[in-house]
Amino acid sequence: MARRDTPPYRADHVGSFLRPPELLEAREKRRRGDITAAELRAVEDAAIRDIVRFQEELGLQDATDGEFRRTYFHIDFLEQLDGVETKGGLTAHFHTAKGDINFAPPVLHVTGKVRHAKPIQVADFEFLKSVAKVTPKVTIPSPTMLHFRGGRGGISSEAYPDLDQFFADVADAYRDEIQALGKAGCTYLQLDDTNLAYLCDPKMREGARQRGDDPDDLPRRYAKLINAAIADRPPGMTICTHLCRGNFKSAWVAEGGYEPVAEVLFNDLKVDGYFLEYDDARSGGFAPLRFVPKGKTVVLGLVTTKVGELESKSELKRRIDEAAKVVPLEQLCLSPQCGFSSTVHGNEIARESQAAKLRLIVDVAREVWGTN
Repeated sequence: MARRDTPPYRADHVGSFLRPPELLEAREKRRRGDITAAELRAVEDAAIRDIVRFQEELGLQDATDGEFRRTYFHIDFLEQLDGVETKGGLTAHFHTAKGDINFAPPVLHVTGKVRHAKPIQVADFEFLKSVAKVTPKVTIPSPTMLHFRGGRGGISSEAYPDLDQFFADVADAYRDEIQALGKAGCTYLQLDDTNLAYLCDPKMREGARQRGDDPDDLPRRYAKLINAAIADRPPGMTICTHLCRGNFKSAWVAEGGYEPVAEVLFNDLKVDGYFLEYDDARSGGFAPLRFVPKGKTVVLGLVTTKVGELESKSELKRRIDEAAKVVPLEQLCLSPQCGFSSTVHGNEIARESQAAKLRLIVDVAREVWGTN
């Protein structure tokens, strides 16, 4: 099968990696005021050089900065938009095989007009581009992340008496950022979205109803928002979305197959590819992939980042074959189901397992498609 020279690649990954101890130590020193922001950035730079080399040596065709400059995959980006603030924390109940974990990250509130006052990710991308020999990939949160958790209650009614204007302003802000990234040379962008996956879970759908939203309408509204946000993407930029059911210290939030959102997700949403969680029964089967049209790519997240146990090649190949009965094999790729460290805390997995799982993905991709 022909080599993929444009992303997503046969062997790909979601983006975040376990933070090295020296980076965690430097972040703590910065929190205490023992080092300057510039000194922390120098430590981040060194760690990013190492993680990029790690990805390249594994044989991956793209590299991220591991999200090493962030505490959370979404908050660090979104709070840099004008009109967005973080306040307090709203407890989320994450689940593991050993029991539940309560986690209360800061909550995003829209307190004023949302505006893109400055480039947010450009400087980080430019550093990544300068040290990567493979395609540099940028991951940012989906624009839907400013709406779902708080709904109408999380958005100032003074700033936005009309929610349609809120969605329009968010899309404008994202268009500005994507244009800035494109001018800097970004050709591979990923939007990380928990909300479309959460809308597959009956409990989450009920929560949306209680906040005053229609869970059947939200996927269409979110697709319209994302489409507006990426409408002016530069020529040659691939944009994918990653759907996540929660990823904190190897725990998850949501369950449920993609059927409730599949038709909108694959046909209304104008992205090039989808990173989908498929590492266990919580994600359901491959039947919803019947809505995937020609020309779009599905990256099967068959390898879990939540536990260190290594999947078998034969089982991965069997599941790829199963998916290929619904979507042609040439439209499929392979990746982990999520990042290894969606927050600075990291999943409960060893660094050796992180490397082994990525190496397994590269090996299986070469054996299935003849190339990564």
